[in-house]
Amino acid sequence: MTDSAYIPPKVWVWDKANGGRFANINRPIAGPTHEKELPVGRHPLQLYSLATPNGQKVTILLEELLALGHSGAEYDAWLIRISDGDQFGSGFVEVNPNSKIPALMDRSGSEPIRVFESGAILLYLAEKFGEFLPKEAGRRAECLSWLFWQMGSAPYLGGGFGHFYAYAPVKIEYAIDRFAMETKRQLDVLNRRLADNAFLAGDDYTIADIAVFPWYGGLVKGWLYNAAEFLSVHEYTHVQRWADSILSRPAVQRGRMVNRISGEPSTQLHERHDASDFETRTQDKLGTKA
Repeated sequence: MTDSAYIPPKVWVWDKANGGRFANINRPIAGPTHEKELPVGRHPLQLYSLATPNGQKVTILLEELLALGHSGAEYDAWLIRISDGDQFGSGFVEVNPNSKIPALMDRSGSEPIRVFESGAILLYLAEKFGEFLPKEAGRRAECLSWLFWQMGSAPYLGGGFGHFYAYAPVKIEYAIDRFAMETKRQLDVLNRRLADNAFLAGDDYTIADIAVFPWYGGLVKGWLYNAAEFLSVHEYTHVQRWADSILSRPAVQRGRMVNRISGEPSTQLHERHDASDFETRTQDKLGTKA
């Protein structure tokens, strides 16, 4: 093992030079690092985000709500570049003290309401607009169970497998094996559920699917960590079918574009302030910084 000689110190001390792709934004303390107010647009909902899997959850749901005719779901999506430390600005920390994207401000009422953590935002919006969350007790419980399953499971996929397989400066066999095993177990959980159900909560598409799709759908479609072959994702045929079904939805396609700063330019919309932005985006709107 590459790390067999490591002996943990009696007292851990933060080593700023610990390497890794995200070393420059990771720290063991909270709070802002600099003063920076957040912009506010003209719509009731102000989203501050980036098109990571967690960010995509919210933009997908907002686009789905707009597709159903909920004009109150109009939103401004402001780009937060986490590699530049935008999430540590004072304005962002006021919306999300945890300094993670996405963060939402609902300014539709007399007093602004902040909502942070992607699962909480999905639940808040689903309840606010009465969509994508079953009302019958049993179906609602099933939906919420899968929503919370995702919130508890994804850290093993992203911070666990994804970090050690794709981003860590040193490949550690034990860590990769441990999290690859857990990721495949999670895929098997989903595959078994979807073998007999169109969607995670049953016959209906819900916020559970919207939460799980950017992570596990992205994984089986080969979008995350260049790990599709390593994890043999072709084995999970029911997850593949489910992912293809969700990806065929126009609102999902739009939601995946918002706040995206990587990939083909045609897949990016750095900021979204109006529905027409999808049709009128240009290289100038996309920006030059990626």
